[in-house]
Amino acid sequence: MNETETRAELIDPQLVKAGWGVVENSRIRREFPISKGRLLGNGRRAQPLSADYVLVYKNRNLAVVEAKKRDLHYSDGVTQAKDYAERLKIRFTYSTNGKAIYQIDMDESLEGDVAHFPTPDELWNMTFPKEDTLQDKFYDIPLNDKGGTWYPRYYQNNAINKTLEAIAQDKKKILLTLATGTGKTDIAFQIVWKLFHAKWNIQKDFSRIPRILFLADRNILANQAFNKFNFFDDEETLVRIDPSEIRKKNKVTTNGNVFFTIFQTFMSGESDTPNFGQYPNDFFDFIIIDECHRGGANDESKWRAILEYFSPAYQLGLTATPKRDVNGDTYDYFGEPVYQYSLKEGINDGFLTPFKVKNISTTGDSYIFTKDDEVLEGEIEEGKEYTLDEQNKIIEIMGIEKYRVKLFMEMMNQSQKTLVFCETQAHASAIRNLINQKAKSKNIDYCHRVTADEGSRGEKFLLQFQDNEKSIPTVLTTSRKLSTGVDAPEIKNIVLMRKVKSMVEFKQIIGRGTRLFDGKDYFTIFDFYKNHTHFHDPDWDGEQIDPEEPTPKPPKEPCKLCGQLPCTCPKPEPVPCPICDNLPCVCDNPRTMIRVKL
Repeated sequence: MNETETRAELIDPQLVKAGWGVVENSRIRREFPISKGRLLGNGRRAQPLSADYVLVYKNRNLAVVEAKKRDLHYSDGVTQAKDYAERLKIRFTYSTNGKAIYQIDMDESLEGDVAHFPTPDELWNMTFPKEDTLQDKFYDIPLNDKGGTWYPRYYQNNAINKTLEAIAQDKKKILLTLATGTGKTDIAFQIVWKLFHAKWNIQKDFSRIPRILFLADRNILANQAFNKFNFFDDEETLVRIDPSEIRKKNKVTTNGNVFFTIFQTFMSGESDTPNFGQYPNDFFDFIIIDECHRGGANDESKWRAILEYFSPAYQLGLTATPKRDVNGDTYDYFGEPVYQYSLKEGINDGFLTPFKVKNISTTGDSYIFTKDDEVLEGEIEEGKEYTLDEQNKIIEIMGIEKYRVKLFMEMMNQSQKTLVFCETQAHASAIRNLINQKAKSKNIDYCHRVTADEGSRGEKFLLQFQDNEKSIPTVLTTSRKLSTGVDAPEIKNIVLMRKVKSMVEFKQIIGRGTRLFDGKDYFTIFDFYKNHTHFHDPDWDGEQIDPEEPTPKPPKEPCKLCGQLPCTCPKPEPVPCPICDNLPCVCDNPRTMIRVKL
């Protein structure tokens, strides 16, 4: 008897006999999906994981059952059963061949034979030996499947349940840490959905619907969340707080239940009085702080004033970065996350895209000015060595930047959507121009700059870039603005033309490329500053696929003066050309073009 026959003829009847699928609010979910299988390349994936059975009661996954064919030992499925139960955060798990049943209690580390499967009520009482009326209220409300288009991935379900459990246990500061691209806003929506329909509030009297605040630091994040929450029936439930309306009416908006704003709106106000002060400090029952690692919990941060003012509210921080030295304030404020899901886990499960790193070294990583070089503007110190870190901050060496752009444009598929991170807004402008000069595309909108100075024009280009139906613009240059809040699944290349300041920022930048998209097996990081070497974090990121050797430097010709390769002329003067490395320069443009930052 094979496994399919064993399940149909021996296991299914035992589950039904125990009441599963018979008792009201109980279900048997067969082939319960766990992972999609890691992307392997060429459209292939590793084998996805699924549990043979998950037993559901009162909207809660209560047990895993792993089946083996009748002629195998009934405990042969124990390893899989434990793995699946650990992933799904389920206490009880079973291995069976239809003739005998092996039970494991994951919480108590107890395991052994049982004569039969427990009934739904027995398993509920085994899992929740203590009654918790509030937690039961949350479980009684099913998730919103968005018209049958959404079902939670296992880690999303875990994050939702762990947050609601924390609320039921009266934990007022809650943190969720999940990698970029894993659906934190969807998780937040489901939490709000359950709180809303349970009529939970800080008074815990269930007499009114809660008032909830979604707080972000960028309009694009607040707007994305507002659109994700549009499944509430009453249009007046959702409120996008508009600073112009506050100025017009000279008061804040109070009608509604789920409010969305950015902290800049709350911090501004008449006569240096912040707008948030117009609300009573207990007005909000629940506050969600998106991207809370961006300084929101720091003692010196403006966010902290908002959070402390609304201290009666329960506060949920969402972050994509694990605890590291640079973001300790966030974890000090919220405490350890109630649930965490790493980039490595997301990639291995097939929910996120793997990445390659190309560390690119070029000549000219340090520079000494000579009188033969042309200064386009500003003043420069002759004989001073300008390090790689100082370039594009103090000086722009246009020849070097031109060569770097030429390198990565030749290495990448120019039809793939690409983000280029530059040192400053001026640097982003210069790189945009060089990319458009080198591009094979003749479309004048092939590459645009999106920075604060671009204002609404930049926002328009960003929206077009994020539209999967549009191929133009194909490349965006930026400085810091696009390190968060850019949901563009098509991104295949990220180019780092500046030094990244911290591991937190580096993880945010990587997160721009991790979202899944049809035909996208991986994305590539072109790194001119060895950032990945400094911030490699295998515990969270995992190992990138197919590590590649740095691109070799372009071939050199013998020095025109001494005839040697490499040049044996005295240094530091004269200095080899930073592009061709020859002395004198054999490039078409023999002089290094320099712009000094003013």
